Amino acid sequence: MSPEIEANDAPLLLYDGECGLCSHAVQFILRRDRRRRMLFAPLQSETGREILAGAGLDPVDLTTMILRTGPGAVLVRSDAALTAAADLRGPWRWASGLRWIPRPIRDAVYRLVARFRHRLFPAPTACWLPGPDDAHRFIG
Repeated sequence: MSPEIEANDAPLLLYDGECGLCSHAVQFILRRDRRRRMLFAPLQSETGREILAGAGLDPVDLTTMILRTGPGAVLVRSDAALTAAADLRGPWRWASGLRWIPRPIRDAVYRLVARFRHRLFPAPTACWLPGPDDAHRFIG
């Protein structure tokens, strides 16, 4: 991983690059990121594998959204999703208030959606590419 990426304190969202739901979620966040600080990287990328390994997470398990909030600090599953939502415009940031629901319940719902995500949201037939204003926010 490059020194700029390690030193960057911007949140970095790791997502399954082969998942239709994840692709839609990334596009959703891009349109609503208030401060335009969120960075993105596929779990399958070198950056994704390094962060997974550094956090002691299984690099083969691509069913979990990961949010790196700082050097060595990562959130997983519902904690990652709700923390990412806190930075969005409009009513979407209120979703972060769902943290009052106990994590085991939130994560059980997260795992259920993750289990069926490929059936509910098939992978896109064409690869989505970010526009020129957002391309710098994607790390490989």
